[in-house]
Amino acid sequence: MKVAVIGAGIAGRMLAWRLLKLKAKLGLEITIFDKEDRNSQAACSYAAAGILSPLAELEMAEKDIYQLGTRSLELYTDWLQELPQKIYFKQTGSLVAAHGQDKVDLERFYKLVKSKLNDETNLIQKIDLGIKELDLQQLGEGLYLPTEGQIDPIELLTALDKALSSCSWYDNTEVESISARKVKTKDKIYKFDWVFDCRGLGAKKDSGLPLRAVRGELLWLKAPEVNIQHVTRLMHPRYKLYIVPRPDHVYLIGATEIESEDYSAVSVRSSLELLSAAYSLHKGFGEARIIKSVVNCRPALPDNLPLIKTDTGLSQINGLYRHGILLAPAIIEKTISQFKRLICPGSEKNYAVNA
Repeated sequence: MKVAVIGAGIAGRMLAWRLLKLKAKLGLEITIFDKEDRNSQAACSYAAAGILSPLAELEMAEKDIYQLGTRSLELYTDWLQELPQKIYFKQTGSLVAAHGQDKVDLERFYKLVKSKLNDETNLIQKIDLGIKELDLQQLGEGLYLPTEGQIDPIELLTALDKALSSCSWYDNTEVESISARKVKTKDKIYKFDWVFDCRGLGAKKDSGLPLRAVRGELLWLKAPEVNIQHVTRLMHPRYKLYIVPRPDHVYLIGATEIESEDYSAVSVRSSLELLSAAYSLHKGFGEARIIKSVVNCRPALPDNLPLIKTDTGLSQINGLYRHGILLAPAIIEKTISQFKRLICPGSEKNYAVNA
Protein backbone atom coordinates (compact mmCIF):
# COMPACT_ATOMS: atom_id res chain seq x y z
CA MET A 1 0.00 0.00 0.00
CA LYS A 2 1.55 3.28 -1.13
CA VAL A 3 1.15 6.34 1.10
CA ALA A 4 2.50 9.87 0.72
CA VAL A 5 3.26 12.34 3.50
CA ILE A 6 3.42 15.91 2.23
CA GLY A 7 5.45 18.23 4.45
CA ALA A 8 8.40 17.28 6.66
CA GLY A 9 7.82 19.46 9.70
CA ILE A 10 7.01 18.02 13.11
CA ALA A 11 3.61 16.68 12.03
CA GLY A 12 4.85 15.16 8.77
CA ARG A 13 7.93 13.51 10.23
CA MET A 14 6.17 12.17 13.30
CA LEU A 15 3.30 10.85 11.19
CA ALA A 16 5.66 9.12 8.74
CA TRP A 17 7.55 7.58 11.67
CA ARG A 18 4.42 6.19 13.28
CA LEU A 19 3.18 4.90 9.91
CA LEU A 20 6.52 3.14 9.59
CA LYS A 21 5.53 1.16 12.68
CA LEU A 22 2.61 -0.21 10.63
CA LYS A 23 4.76 -1.06 7.62
CA ALA A 24 4.81 -4.81 8.19
CA LYS A 25 1.15 -5.08 9.18
CA LEU A 26 -0.26 -3.04 6.30
CA GLY A 27 2.54 -3.44 3.77
CA LEU A 28 3.10 0.31 3.63
CA GLU A 29 5.47 2.05 1.23
CA ILE A 30 6.01 5.57 2.56
CA THR A 31 7.07 8.52 0.42
CA ILE A 32 7.78 11.96 1.88
CA PHE A 33 7.57 15.20 -0.12
CA ASP A 34 8.95 18.51 1.13
CA LYS A 35 9.61 21.80 -0.62
CA GLU A 36 12.84 22.37 1.33
CA ASP A 37 16.12 20.50 1.39
CA ARG A 38 15.99 17.55 3.76
CA ASN A 39 18.82 19.03 5.86
CA SER A 40 17.37 22.54 6.04
CA GLN A 41 15.83 23.98 9.19
CA ALA A 42 13.04 25.86 7.46
CA ALA A 43 10.14 24.10 9.22
CA CYS A 44 8.48 26.31 11.83
CA SER A 45 9.16 23.73 14.56
CA TYR A 46 12.88 24.52 14.31
CA ALA A 47 11.98 27.94 15.72
CA ALA A 48 9.93 26.49 18.59
CA ALA A 49 11.01 26.64 22.23
CA GLY A 50 9.69 23.13 22.90
CA ILE A 51 7.54 23.99 25.92
CA LEU A 52 5.16 21.19 26.89
CA SER A 53 2.60 23.20 28.83
CA PRO A 54 -0.96 21.91 28.42
CA LEU A 55 -1.98 23.35 31.77
CA ALA A 56 -0.72 26.88 31.16
CA GLU A 57 -2.45 26.91 27.78
CA LEU A 58 -5.80 26.85 29.61
CA GLU A 59 -5.40 30.58 30.17
CA MET A 60 -6.08 31.31 26.50
CA ALA A 61 -7.09 28.00 24.90
CA GLU A 62 -10.00 25.59 24.98
CA LYS A 63 -9.86 22.54 27.23
CA ASP A 64 -9.36 20.42 24.09
CA ILE A 65 -5.81 21.78 23.91
CA TYR A 66 -5.18 20.80 27.52
CA GLN A 67 -6.49 17.28 26.96
CA LEU A 68 -4.52 16.78 23.75
CA GLY A 69 -1.38 18.22 25.34
CA THR A 70 -1.72 15.97 28.37
CA ARG A 71 -2.05 12.95 26.09
CA SER A 72 1.02 14.09 24.14
CA LEU A 73 3.09 14.20 27.32
CA GLU A 74 2.11 10.58 27.99
CA LEU A 75 3.03 9.59 24.43
CA TYR A 76 6.36 11.44 24.50
CA THR A 77 7.36 9.43 27.57
CA ASP A 78 6.90 6.19 25.60
CA TRP A 79 7.74 7.20 22.04
CA LEU A 80 11.06 8.90 22.76
CA GLN A 81 12.44 5.55 23.92
CA GLU A 82 11.91 4.21 20.39
CA LEU A 83 13.93 6.86 18.55
CA PRO A 84 17.50 6.14 17.38
CA GLN A 85 19.09 8.83 19.56
CA LYS A 86 18.50 10.40 22.95
CA ILE A 87 16.36 13.56 23.03
CA TYR A 88 16.60 16.32 25.63
CA PHE A 89 13.31 15.95 27.51
CA LYS A 90 12.41 17.11 31.02
CA GLN A 91 9.14 16.93 32.91
CA THR A 92 9.95 18.69 36.17
CA GLY A 93 7.15 21.24 36.13
CA SER A 94 7.02 24.92 35.24
CA LEU A 95 6.70 28.19 37.15
CA VAL A 96 4.58 31.30 36.67
CA ALA A 97 5.95 34.52 38.18
CA ALA A 98 4.99 38.19 38.35
CA HIS A 99 6.40 41.44 39.66
CA GLY A 100 4.51 43.17 42.46
CA GLN A 101 2.51 45.45 40.18
CA ASP A 102 1.41 42.45 38.08
CA LYS A 103 0.37 40.11 40.90
CA VAL A 104 -3.26 40.76 39.98
CA ASP A 105 -2.58 39.08 36.62
CA LEU A 106 -1.01 36.14 38.42
CA GLU A 107 -4.10 35.74 40.60
CA ARG A 108 -6.35 36.01 37.56
CA PHE A 109 -4.31 33.29 35.80
CA TYR A 110 -4.57 31.06 38.88
CA LYS A 111 -8.33 31.42 39.24
CA LEU A 112 -9.00 30.99 35.52
CA VAL A 113 -6.92 27.83 35.15
CA LYS A 114 -8.25 26.40 38.41
CA SER A 115 -11.84 26.94 37.29
CA LYS A 116 -11.22 25.09 34.02
CA LEU A 117 -9.60 22.17 35.84
CA ASN A 118 -12.69 21.42 37.93
CA ASP A 119 -11.51 18.95 40.60
CA GLU A 120 -7.93 18.65 39.29
CA THR A 121 -6.79 21.61 41.39
CA ASN A 122 -3.63 19.90 42.67
CA LEU A 123 -2.14 20.49 39.22
CA ILE A 124 -1.62 24.19 39.94
CA GLN A 125 -0.09 25.22 43.26
CA LYS A 126 0.72 28.52 44.95
CA ILE A 127 4.29 28.41 46.26
CA ASP A 128 7.16 30.61 47.36
CA LEU A 129 9.21 30.71 44.14
CA GLY A 130 12.44 30.56 46.14
CA ILE A 131 11.60 26.97 47.08
CA LYS A 132 11.96 25.87 43.47
CA GLU A 133 14.31 28.54 42.13
CA LEU A 134 16.66 30.40 44.46
CA ASP A 135 17.32 32.88 41.64
CA LEU A 136 13.63 33.91 41.70
CA GLN A 137 13.12 34.24 45.45
CA GLN A 138 12.88 38.05 45.19
CA LEU A 139 9.56 37.65 43.34
CA GLY A 140 7.88 36.03 46.33
CA GLU A 141 4.76 34.01 45.67
CA GLY A 142 4.23 32.36 42.31
CA LEU A 143 2.64 29.30 40.77
CA TYR A 144 4.01 25.80 40.25
CA LEU A 145 2.58 23.52 37.55
CA PRO A 146 4.17 20.16 38.40
CA THR A 147 3.19 18.11 35.33
CA GLU A 148 4.66 20.38 32.66
CA GLY A 149 7.95 20.00 30.83
CA GLN A 150 10.00 20.73 27.75
CA ILE A 151 11.71 19.03 24.82
CA ASP A 152 14.40 20.07 22.34
CA PRO A 153 12.59 20.38 18.97
CA ILE A 154 15.81 20.38 16.93
CA GLU A 155 17.00 17.13 18.50
CA LEU A 156 13.52 15.66 18.03
CA LEU A 157 13.32 16.57 14.33
CA THR A 158 16.87 15.28 13.76
CA ALA A 159 16.07 11.96 15.44
CA LEU A 160 12.87 11.59 13.43
CA ASP A 161 14.84 12.20 10.24
CA LYS A 162 17.22 9.36 11.14
CA ALA A 163 14.30 7.08 11.96
CA LEU A 164 12.89 7.68 8.46
CA SER A 165 15.96 6.49 6.56
CA SER A 166 14.00 3.65 4.92
CA CYS A 167 11.37 6.00 3.45
CA SER A 168 11.54 7.48 -0.03
CA TRP A 169 12.17 11.24 0.01
CA TYR A 170 11.43 13.92 -2.55
CA ASP A 171 13.00 17.00 -0.99
CA ASN A 172 13.35 20.32 -2.82
CA THR A 173 10.02 19.36 -4.38
CA GLU A 174 7.14 21.78 -4.06
CA VAL A 175 3.72 20.21 -4.29
CA GLU A 176 1.31 22.31 -6.34
CA SER A 177 -1.90 20.53 -5.38
CA ILE A 178 -3.22 17.52 -3.51
CA SER A 179 -6.36 15.46 -3.89
CA ALA A 180 -7.45 12.02 -2.75
CA ARG A 181 -4.68 9.58 -3.76
CA LYS A 182 -2.93 12.15 -5.97
CA VAL A 183 0.01 14.51 -5.55
CA LYS A 184 0.78 17.05 -8.27
CA THR A 185 4.18 18.69 -8.56
CA LYS A 186 5.42 20.99 -11.29
CA ASP A 187 6.69 18.07 -13.35
CA LYS A 188 4.51 15.09 -12.54
CA ILE A 189 1.34 13.66 -11.05
CA TYR A 190 2.00 10.89 -8.52
CA LYS A 191 -0.62 8.32 -7.55
CA PHE A 192 -0.89 6.78 -4.10
CA ASP A 193 -3.35 4.73 -2.09
CA TRP A 194 -3.46 7.45 0.57
CA VAL A 195 -2.16 11.01 0.90
CA PHE A 196 -1.48 12.79 4.19
CA ASP A 197 -1.32 16.57 3.85
CA CYS A 198 0.92 18.07 6.58
CA ARG A 199 2.06 21.20 4.73
CA GLY A 200 0.95 23.79 7.27
CA LEU A 201 0.87 27.20 5.59
CA GLY A 202 1.95 25.52 2.36
CA ALA A 203 -1.59 24.15 2.06
CA LYS A 204 -3.08 27.63 1.97
CA LYS A 205 -3.07 27.85 -1.83
CA ASP A 206 -5.12 24.75 -2.68
CA SER A 207 -6.64 23.14 0.43
CA GLY A 208 -9.58 25.50 0.86
CA LEU A 209 -8.70 25.90 4.54
CA PRO A 210 -8.94 29.45 6.00
CA LEU A 211 -5.34 29.41 7.19
CA ARG A 212 -3.50 32.43 8.55
CA ALA A 213 0.09 32.93 9.66
CA VAL A 214 1.12 33.68 13.24
CA ARG A 215 4.68 34.92 13.52
CA GLY A 216 6.86 33.86 16.43
CA GLU A 217 10.22 35.27 17.52
CA LEU A 218 12.76 33.57 19.78
CA LEU A 219 16.09 34.66 21.23
CA TRP A 220 18.81 32.25 22.37
CA LEU A 221 20.98 33.60 25.20
CA LYS A 222 24.09 32.35 26.98
CA ALA A 223 23.78 33.54 30.58
CA PRO A 224 26.46 32.10 32.93
CA GLU A 225 25.19 34.19 35.86
CA VAL A 226 21.67 32.73 35.68
CA ASN A 227 20.78 29.39 37.28
CA ILE A 228 17.07 29.00 36.54
CA GLN A 229 16.20 25.32 35.99
CA HIS A 230 12.44 25.40 35.34
CA VAL A 231 10.48 26.73 32.38
CA THR A 232 9.29 30.08 33.73
CA ARG A 233 6.56 32.45 32.56
CA LEU A 234 6.53 36.09 33.57
CA MET A 235 3.09 37.70 33.66
CA HIS A 236 2.94 41.09 31.99
CA PRO A 237 0.01 43.32 30.98
CA ARG A 238 0.98 43.31 27.28
CA TYR A 239 2.64 39.94 26.72
CA LYS A 240 3.56 36.68 28.43
CA LEU A 241 7.31 36.18 28.49
CA TYR A 242 8.64 32.64 28.76
CA ILE A 243 12.15 31.52 29.63
CA VAL A 244 13.21 28.00 28.72
CA PRO A 245 16.44 26.73 30.33
CA ARG A 246 18.72 24.43 28.39
CA PRO A 247 22.02 22.84 29.48
CA ASP A 248 25.16 24.96 29.95
CA HIS A 249 23.33 28.17 30.93
CA VAL A 250 21.58 28.55 27.58
CA TYR A 251 18.13 30.16 27.76
CA LEU A 252 15.44 30.55 25.12
CA ILE A 253 13.44 33.76 25.50
CA GLY A 254 10.18 34.32 23.69
CA ALA A 255 6.73 35.86 23.96
CA THR A 256 5.68 37.43 20.72
CA GLU A 257 2.70 36.39 18.62
CA ILE A 258 2.21 38.62 15.63
CA GLU A 259 -0.60 38.17 13.11
CA SER A 260 1.63 38.38 10.07
CA GLU A 261 3.17 36.19 7.38
CA ASP A 262 6.48 38.00 7.77
CA TYR A 263 9.63 35.88 7.82
CA SER A 264 12.08 38.75 8.20
CA ALA A 265 14.50 39.06 11.13
CA VAL A 266 13.47 39.82 14.72
CA SER A 267 12.44 43.45 15.10
CA VAL A 268 14.24 45.91 17.37
CA ARG A 269 11.03 46.47 19.34
CA SER A 270 10.54 42.76 20.00
CA SER A 271 14.19 42.32 20.95
CA LEU A 272 14.04 45.22 23.41
CA GLU A 273 10.82 43.95 24.99
CA LEU A 274 12.09 40.39 25.35
CA LEU A 275 15.48 41.37 26.71
CA SER A 276 14.11 44.02 29.07
CA ALA A 277 11.58 41.57 30.50
CA ALA A 278 14.26 38.91 30.93
CA TYR A 279 16.52 41.42 32.69
CA SER A 280 13.69 42.42 35.02
CA LEU A 281 13.31 38.77 35.98
CA HIS A 282 17.01 38.21 36.66
CA LYS A 283 19.79 40.80 36.53
CA GLY A 284 22.19 38.10 35.33
CA PHE A 285 20.62 38.38 31.89
CA GLY A 286 22.25 41.81 31.64
CA GLU A 287 25.59 40.12 30.97
CA ALA A 288 24.16 37.39 28.75
CA ARG A 289 25.32 36.96 25.17
CA ILE A 290 22.84 36.66 22.31
CA ILE A 291 23.66 33.40 20.54
CA LYS A 292 21.06 33.68 17.81
CA SER A 293 17.56 34.84 17.00
CA VAL A 294 15.02 32.81 15.05
CA VAL A 295 11.74 33.69 13.37
CA ASN A 296 9.06 31.60 11.73
CA CYS A 297 5.33 31.58 11.03
CA ARG A 298 2.91 28.98 12.35
CA PRO A 299 -0.33 27.88 10.63
CA ALA A 300 -3.55 28.75 12.44
CA LEU A 301 -7.26 28.43 11.74
CA PRO A 302 -9.89 30.96 12.89
CA ASP A 303 -10.59 29.08 16.14
CA ASN A 304 -6.88 28.38 16.82
CA LEU A 305 -7.71 24.68 17.15
CA PRO A 306 -5.97 21.88 15.23
CA LEU A 307 -7.70 20.21 12.31
CA ILE A 308 -7.71 16.51 11.49
CA LYS A 309 -9.86 15.79 8.45
CA THR A 310 -9.97 12.30 6.96
CA ASP A 311 -11.76 11.17 3.82
CA THR A 312 -11.08 8.12 1.70
CA GLY A 313 -7.64 8.52 0.19
CA LEU A 314 -6.80 11.84 1.89
CA SER A 315 -6.07 13.04 5.42
CA GLN A 316 -5.36 16.66 6.34
CA ILE A 317 -3.52 17.81 9.47
CA ASN A 318 -3.24 21.54 9.96
CA GLY A 319 -3.82 24.54 12.19
CA LEU A 320 -1.45 23.51 14.98
CA TYR A 321 -0.94 27.23 15.70
CA ARG A 322 1.77 27.64 18.37
CA HIS A 323 1.07 24.18 19.77
CA GLY A 324 2.89 22.07 17.18
CA ILE A 325 5.45 20.43 19.47
CA LEU A 326 2.94 20.17 22.32
CA LEU A 327 0.15 18.53 20.33
CA ALA A 328 1.96 16.54 17.64
CA PRO A 329 1.93 13.08 19.30
CA ALA A 330 -1.77 13.21 20.21
CA ILE A 331 -2.73 14.60 16.80
CA ILE A 332 -0.73 11.90 15.01
CA GLU A 333 -2.27 9.21 17.21
CA LYS A 334 -5.77 10.42 16.27
CA THR A 335 -4.90 10.69 12.57
CA ILE A 336 -3.56 7.14 12.41
CA SER A 337 -6.57 5.86 14.35
CA GLN A 338 -8.90 7.38 11.74
CA PHE A 339 -6.75 5.98 8.94
CA LYS A 340 -6.77 2.46 10.41
CA ARG A 341 -10.55 2.50 10.81
CA LEU A 342 -10.89 3.10 7.07
CA ILE A 343 -8.11 0.77 5.96
CA CYS A 344 -8.31 -2.69 7.49
CA PRO A 345 -5.49 -5.22 6.93
CA GLY A 346 -7.62 -7.37 4.63
CA SER A 347 -8.66 -4.61 2.24
CA GLU A 348 -5.40 -3.08 1.03
CA LYS A 349 -5.96 -4.61 -2.42
CA ASN A 350 -9.07 -2.46 -2.82
CA TYR A 351 -6.86 0.62 -2.71
CA ALA A 352 -4.01 -0.56 -4.91
CA VAL A 353 -2.52 1.99 -7.30
CA ASN A 354 -1.62 0.94 -10.79
CA ALA A 355 2.15 0.94 -11.20
